[in-house]
Amino acid sequence: MTKKDLYQKVIEYFNAAMPVAETELHYEDPFQLLIAVILSAQCTDKRVNMITPPLFRDFPTPEALAATTPEVVFEYIKSVSYPNNKAKHLVGMAQMLVKDFRSQVPDTLEELVKLPGVGRKTANVIQSVVFHKAAMAVDTHVFRVSHRIGLVPKSCTTPLATEKYLMKYLPEAIVPTAHHWLILHGRYVCTARNPKCAECGLNGICRESLKGASGK
Repeated sequence: MTKKDLYQKVIEYFNAAMPVAETELHYEDPFQLLIAVILSAQCTDKRVNMITPPLFRDFPTPEALAATTPEVVFEYIKSVSYPNNKAKHLVGMAQMLVKDFRSQVPDTLEELVKLPGVGRKTANVIQSVVFHKAAMAVDTHVFRVSHRIGLVPKSCTTPLATEKYLMKYLPEAIVPTAHHWLILHGRYVCTARNPKCAECGLNGICRESLKGASGK
């Protein structure tokens, strides 16, 4: 099967099996999503959704969050991973939004990655989810699933290399949706440990299942 054929089959499968694919983080505006994505680094969306309502309530704007301290924010987010660093990042992010971006979440990669706590992955999530741009955020799920299926070669050993390879073959219009397909498939089916291959509609197509069938 050619790479083009594989991509086509995978896209057809997800279009049928997961016609609606979107972030599981809860938010009401771009600022809230930015906070949630920063908090979600090495933490589950479920945990983030548990702790963000009081944070969003008490700090509804960049101005409000910029005016507080990391010590105060820490009390709201102490149950997530790396709360000290994330508290500092959130306050610094809000201060930069107010100072440099007129309190608006920017829509370009170059501007987003200037914000404290925002790397390429987070910036791509914001570009994709908020601004509907063709940006592919490669987290651990996307990296694992795209390699297991065979969408990317084994030589793509970094998230950036994986992102660029996926972008070569995915039609631009479906990139934002494909990002969520891969995340959700990795979260619920193609899990890191004990993947549910018997339940997977890609069984018999993906590289891992073919490798198992051949005994190699």
